[in-house]
Amino acid sequence: MARTPLVVIDVVALTGRLLRHAPRLAAMAKNGTVARLTPSLPAVTSTVQSSLLTGSAPDVHGIVGNGWYFRDLAQVWLWRQSNHLVHGEKLWEMARRRAPGFRCAKLFWWFNMYSTADWSVTPRPVYYADGRKRPDVYTAPAPLRDELVAELGDFPLFEFWGPRAGIRSSEWIARATRHVIDRHAPDLTLAYLPHLDYDLQRVGPDHPSIPAQVAAIDRCAGELAEHCLTRGARVVVVSEYGIERVDRALRINEVLDRAGWLAVQETPAGDLLDPGASRAFAVADHQVAHVYVRDVADVPRVQADLAAGMPGVELFALSERRAVGLDHPRSGEIVAFAPRGGWFSYRYWRSDARAPDFARTVDIHRKPGYDPCELFLDPRFRVPTWAVAWRLLRAKLGFRGTFDVIPLDDSLVKGSHGGRSADPLDLPLLLSSAPLDRTEVAATDFPAVAMSLLFDAPMAATACPSAPTG
Repeated sequence: MARTPLVVIDVVALTGRLLRHAPRLAAMAKNGTVARLTPSLPAVTSTVQSSLLTGSAPDVHGIVGNGWYFRDLAQVWLWRQSNHLVHGEKLWEMARRRAPGFRCAKLFWWFNMYSTADWSVTPRPVYYADGRKRPDVYTAPAPLRDELVAELGDFPLFEFWGPRAGIRSSEWIARATRHVIDRHAPDLTLAYLPHLDYDLQRVGPDHPSIPAQVAAIDRCAGELAEHCLTRGARVVVVSEYGIERVDRALRINEVLDRAGWLAVQETPAGDLLDPGASRAFAVADHQVAHVYVRDVADVPRVQADLAAGMPGVELFALSERRAVGLDHPRSGEIVAFAPRGGWFSYRYWRSDARAPDFARTVDIHRKPGYDPCELFLDPRFRVPTWAVAWRLLRAKLGFRGTFDVIPLDDSLVKGSHGGRSADPLDLPLLLSSAPLDRTEVAATDFPAVAMSLLFDAPMAATACPSAPTG
């Protein structure tokens, strides 16, 4: 079946309010479409991307956040990579049903290991036995890694996340995307450019530095889009969410601790949350928190304690979770949404002196919740670059030590996301180089939009099979 190549560029956090600072992307859509995108909830990366690619809500595809409590392991895991966790048929699989031999490349979109995409690239550091971490990527097929490293150099992992996160990682991904398109000519290419996420969380969307950051990602994404258009592809730019200004961190686990629900182990490495022993605890994820309650009979009491301890927080318990598309076994028994201007901090320790040793490090896999403080260097250092350099030197000389440069001060964070924005200008966008017959698109409608652009077919609802309940 005839098809037109489609390149989907995920420019995270691009909104109608910010588009005026992105002239290249605006020009690309001038004769096509500028539409608002309604994200699924929670409006976080893993969930929205899964909705975009399956056409279903989290209560079907199962990605209820960037992480959740794995009940059978009694552990919290964030940022898993296996595509097997995403239930339902994926966009490229839908396309293959229509056009056997259809080929897809998926670069840096999440859940990018062991999928049925033809080419995959995802960050995957090398962890040495002595504690060192080396930047690297995982690719399928495996030789693609050597192609990319030979042409582009090592992936700048420490500029993809952490205090140094910036434009260079998005530029590397854009160049890798161009390499895959030029060398392999996929029918569908998915690329994730996260740059805007960083300073919008650090300083907030109304900071005077933000227009320059939008201009930087506009150059990066715009050059990629223009290259793809010259090759005869159609281009769609999507954004997962808008980031709003926040001025307070809501320490939901402290509320649960004061009410006697939390279990914390005191260890030589600091206080450790003990999810399996807790009667109730929260996995904080930006402006959403999943509250896991061991005994369902305790849910009303836990809900009452949360409502009393955090006025203004919206709470959806048990069957009420259907209203926000999160009635799934992976969800907490209670799902909490922060009020405007607030976000949920994962911290649970009773004093900073008892903080676990990993709290002051970039450690996205050990922390039982999302920690945007990892975007900052601790202001207690008079010369932060010297503090970092000294720790790097010690590591290179073979001395073991903690890379403890991250602050515990969650008041530093000025931007967050997860709920739906009240102002339409703060909603994420869908920009298309080709005309579409709509100006508003739900994340769950995206497969229908993509199929119409790939096959020049009218947009119809995309059938989404039910998910298993495990």
